[in-house]
Amino acid sequence: MRIWVFPWPKDAPKDSALEPTLRLALFEPDIPQNTAAIVRTCSCLGVACEVIEPCGFVFGGQHMRRAGMDYLDHVALTWHVDWHAFQAAYPGHRRILVTTKAAQPYMEHAFQRGDILIMGRESAGVPDFVHDAADARLTIPMAAGMRSLNMAVSAAMVAAEALRQLDAFPNSETNPHA
Repeated sequence: MRIWVFPWPKDAPKDSALEPTLRLALFEPDIPQNTAAIVRTCSCLGVACEVIEPCGFVFGGQHMRRAGMDYLDHVALTWHVDWHAFQAAYPGHRRILVTTKAAQPYMEHAFQRGDILIMGRESAGVPDFVHDAADARLTIPMAAGMRSLNMAVSAAMVAAEALRQLDAFPNSETNPHA
């Protein structure tokens, strides 16, 4: 596991006020612009970002820099060499998969502090073993005949609902991450 931590200190205790309320995990992302947009979203919302390798691009390349790399100094970003390393890193945390292959709308789910939202690859979603490991599978209701939303848009929608439910949007007066 490779870890970059911004701005949370690596040695902060797990019960620290610096522990993020929510994590957003990208399973083997393959579009750099989407990953950069999610890094930016996580930075602005105080959500930790997890990247589960392999990535389908060179992290930090030209497309990512244009879309949000200047936000890297403001996000807790953790790299996991594979799914097994990611699983081992967060025992006891609920894994919430956002997928078109679910029946429960994300607005009807009761989010909890410490939840990890998992987004699949843009080109292929996630394999069955990730579906099987999820504690919940959520979908975003869409108009008839529509296949899916952009992954970065979907991540922002679901993360915002989780933060709303948890009353955890950043606020410079009450949130140390803001």
